[in-house]
Amino acid sequence: MSSQIPVKQIDPNPDASNNNKPETVELYASRKKIYVKEVKGLFQRIRFFSLLGLMGMYFLFCWITVNGQPLIHFDLPAREFHLFGATFFPKDFILLSGMLIISAFGLFFVTTLFGRVWCGYTCPQTVWTFIFMWVEERIEGSRNKRMKLDKALNSPEKVIKKSLKHAAWLAIALATGLTFVGYFYPIRELAVDLVTFDANGWAYFWVAFFTVATYMNAGWMREQVCLYMCPYARFQSVMFDPNTRVVSYDPIRGEPRGGRKKSASKEELGLGDCIDCGLCVQVCPTGIDIRDGLQYECIGCALCIDACDSVMDKMNYPRGLIRYTTENELEGKTSKLLRPRTFGYGAVLGLMIGAIVFTLTTRVAAELDVLRDRGALFNYNGRGLIENSYTLKIANLSEVPQTYQLSVTGLETLNLTTRKEVSVDSGEHLSVPAVVEVDPEVITETNNSITFRLHSLTDNTVTVETESRFVGPSQ
Repeated sequence: MSSQIPVKQIDPNPDASNNNKPETVELYASRKKIYVKEVKGLFQRIRFFSLLGLMGMYFLFCWITVNGQPLIHFDLPAREFHLFGATFFPKDFILLSGMLIISAFGLFFVTTLFGRVWCGYTCPQTVWTFIFMWVEERIEGSRNKRMKLDKALNSPEKVIKKSLKHAAWLAIALATGLTFVGYFYPIRELAVDLVTFDANGWAYFWVAFFTVATYMNAGWMREQVCLYMCPYARFQSVMFDPNTRVVSYDPIRGEPRGGRKKSASKEELGLGDCIDCGLCVQVCPTGIDIRDGLQYECIGCALCIDACDSVMDKMNYPRGLIRYTTENELEGKTSKLLRPRTFGYGAVLGLMIGAIVFTLTTRVAAELDVLRDRGALFNYNGRGLIENSYTLKIANLSEVPQTYQLSVTGLETLNLTTRKEVSVDSGEHLSVPAVVEVDPEVITETNNSITFRLHSLTDNTVTVETESRFVGPSQ
């Protein structure tokens, strides 16, 4: 229901008549469906390949396995996260934080340079919306045909086309939901368990949830998600400046706009290059007119650029009436690519990437924690040697089972009397009791530094050392 308020009209001649009635003004307008016209061009080819790559990665990565382990698998019950052959655990949360910071500053950095190119080419909402629009175009026809079909009375043809479209949308949404859950529940098992009803209730719930969410967001809500639900559209202006390259209409070249024949001279007619065809509005997925200037609804998809360029080609006018440009360039000023804000975002981005790369390259796929038995400082064994007891906490962070060799150094005659080899499954955390002995003749201090060493016999590149203390009698 729309709200209305009365607006009092001021009568320029109040003595003439007292019969003026208040006028009603609509505060809220109902949504008008946007019929997007299909257009081809350079930027649409770029989007096609970006969409192909992103969709290929999304739908294929969950099926690829490395050493029997999915390429990407978030195993929440086991608290293990398998990514591209490496296993991470909750203690590696700092890496996730770093990746999120990199993503945020990467987005800020790109936005200061090129505006909302993320929204136009790689945002999931944009990607799935364009897929759904492509399906709609194939089944229901061109923009004009879709408009006529929606206005027409129900008929067998209309019912069939609408049913096919929504069936195709639901199939894509189901594949999306199944794939998403497949990153948390191995998809080869998930596909079988769902069909045989062996999957747990949560699996069915989340597949259904993401199916419905995809169907509603990309099929029904579309631009409403970008306009009202996405916060990026609201705070993007904070990162814009006169040097940010965004989709813009050139009013100096285009105005005054007006229709004309191809053979007519725009100079004689006193018109600019814009022939006021409205094609830039018809192709816009958010329904705006780019000629009205920069608007928060613009997602930088460049559909209007390709549409306008096609018109300019037909009129034999130069391309670029609508183009990626900056405010400074439109005003005839010099545009700067690098500026303090860009350097700031770039510096933070570079530092974070460097820190994450360093952490990942120096990360060892094993852990060794040494806990000294504090119940007794030391003991003498039957051979007169001094013993200390420890508990070794060994974690295998690799994707395959490992056999490790244990050793200890730091004092002469130091010897590990318990088992020196231990096998640990992938992702397993194992506690191993250890007893270390030494000849009392070599003890010169009460508290001595020793080092436990864990070396993988399966993978020679994996070696971990941890310091501990060996306690002996006071001298």
